[in-house]
Amino acid sequence: MSPTNTDGMKTHLGEAGGHLKQAAADTGDALRSAAGAAADELRLGKANVKADLADSALAGLTAAEHAGGVAREQVDALMDKGRDLIDSAADLIRERPLASFGVAFAAGWIIAKLARSGDK
Repeated sequence: MSPTNTDGMKTHLGEAGGHLKQAAADTGDALRSAAGAAADELRLGKANVKADLADSALAGLTAAEHAGGVAREQVDALMDKGRDLIDSAADLIRERPLASFGVAFAAGWIIAKLARSGDK
């Protein structure tokens, strides 16, 4: 090899080494950038999950409150029906006291008979 070829080879090897160094530096920068972007995405994803869970919890609590309201309305309606039934029975007893006494006596007698036959 002549000195010119040796010098050329050294120059090109030096240039190749410089490019390799630059490629390594660029790779490191790209990895750091990707890691930073991934961390940002993870933080954003975590915040979104927390927000979704909080919204879900609030919706569940609201549904439970509405269910409680519905239950109270149904209990109130049943209580009103019970009061109406008691009022109707009281009116019937006032209008026909002897018939009411007879029905109550017959019902008591039937229940007593059924209770005694169950003991045997």
